[in-house]
Amino acid sequence: MRVVVAPDSFKGTITAGDAARALARGWLARRPGDDVRLLPLADGGEGTLDAFAAARPDAEHHTITVPGPDGRPVAADWLLLPDRTGVLELARSSGLPLMAAPDPLGAHTYGLGAVARAALDAGATRLVVGLGGSASTDGGTGALRALGLRLHDDHGRDLPLGGAALTDLAHLDTTGLLPPPPGGVRLLVDVTAPLTGPAGAAAVFGPQKGAQPADVTLLDTALRRLAGLAGGDPDEPGAGAAGGTAYGLAALWGATIVPGATTIADLVGLPGALAGADVVLTGEGRFDETSLTGKVVGSLLDSAASTGVRVAVAAGQVAGPVPGSVSAAVSLVDLAGSVDAALHDPGRWLAEAGAVLADRLPVA
Repeated sequence: MRVVVAPDSFKGTITAGDAARALARGWLARRPGDDVRLLPLADGGEGTLDAFAAARPDAEHHTITVPGPDGRPVAADWLLLPDRTGVLELARSSGLPLMAAPDPLGAHTYGLGAVARAALDAGATRLVVGLGGSASTDGGTGALRALGLRLHDDHGRDLPLGGAALTDLAHLDTTGLLPPPPGGVRLLVDVTAPLTGPAGAAAVFGPQKGAQPADVTLLDTALRRLAGLAGGDPDEPGAGAAGGTAYGLAALWGATIVPGATTIADLVGLPGALAGADVVLTGEGRFDETSLTGKVVGSLLDSAASTGVRVAVAAGQVAGPVPGSVSAAVSLVDLAGSVDAALHDPGRWLAEAGAVLADRLPVA
């Protein structure tokens, strides 16, 4: 059989690339004659760069040292594809794990803008930016400042970095802002949150970044102030992604917000891979009803449905009824005997899952 192995990362435990290799190893242990292709996927968050790197070995790898979300230097990777598309991942430069300690009011996205500037300097004519895993709620103003935007208070003074400072925002100076690349900027998101309000960036994601209730109120007010001056559409689905970074880059840099999972799948060649496949193996940390709402596994199931390819799922945990579009599903926790055992050695249990799925799926 022709098998495509296309998992998402298992957040915090194993990358999509390593998960794909483990699943393939287990499958081939049972069916060594099958034609197996690895195509790790992502939804715009952590793992986006890895997915592109695995699918596009012709990409140039670049690394630049930039200020991280708390100002300490970090080494951020990015890719330049042969067609001069620059691929960036916010988590590499401005992600929450890069913080020494949470700082919901002061953390910023300046590093992302510095990476974008480096990509433009290197000749990128289009940017694809994965937004996810951010440490901050600054509306993307840190990134835009690295690209030349200036933010002033009502005395004409430059504001400090971070979301809280936006409460004093009185004027946006775009005269020094670099123009976007001619091919445009696409922002890959995996959420539909608006910028502000009870379903917005501060309310929904702020607590994950250390924000207390008073901080959430302050940050939501700050983002409303930004929106009042920047214009754009703060209610656009996905505008609240990455602490409002999607909104800021869309409103002030002309970027387009797009669903990450389906866009990445198209860019790395999933449609072509499915066209010649008999089976797709996919997976994620937890497979439940939310998996079907724009995430990697749900998007893959939608794509596979139109081609007749059978889909098998390996997940850390499988919760709730498995939809009929899934031919077989296996839980790593069930195989390992406990959550702790599954988390301790995910590669081992993913390989075991690959073997189990090979046994469960009959030859077409």
